[in-house]
Amino acid sequence: MTIRKFVLAATAMGLLSGPALAQDNEYADALNEIANGQLRTIAENPALVAAIKAQNAETAGYDAAKIEELDQQWRAEVDAGSKPLIDEVMGTEASQMLMAEQESAEGLFSEMFATDAMGLNVAQSTITSDYWQGDEEKFTETYSVGPDAIYLGEIEQDESTQTYQSQVSITIVDPDSGEPIGSITAGVDLSML
Repeated sequence: MTIRKFVLAATAMGLLSGPALAQDNEYADALNEIANGQLRTIAENPALVAAIKAQNAETAGYDAAKIEELDQQWRAEVDAGSKPLIDEVMGTEASQMLMAEQESAEGLFSEMFATDAMGLNVAQSTITSDYWQGDEEKFTETYSVGPDAIYLGEIEQDESTQTYQSQVSITIVDPDSGEPIGSITAGVDLSML
């Protein structure tokens, strides 16, 4: 069974679904507005959609062992001097676009990253701690749910900046077919709302 089939099956059975955090989040209205506005616009960027579709064609046949191998490589590279996998992802046009979007948001977004249909990173504005997001609610509660899905993460304090943040995630859709192709997550600095 591929990881994607496992995630979809586990989500359908309720094994990977988490608490309904969106309704518990006091910033839910503002975060949903960001999800349906700025984040949706970013998710529709042609460079990002093209990058996800290209990576989906490459990763569709990956099994759990291949995904684990790539995730372990990424984790090892985070603190290493040589970062071939990270550099490859960070050097794409889609990642450059996310970096520019984060910068133009003037502090609203602390991070942005997009995944393919397997939950593997395709583009990002900053380096994430891992490569595979497919086992996390930001992916299972969006891509696996459908085109209009929104997931709001818990409110968390960022130790380095001493600010409170929440992640906002939505499904990325193929504009030609209307089918989910991946997901995008943005960390939102709640002091900016």
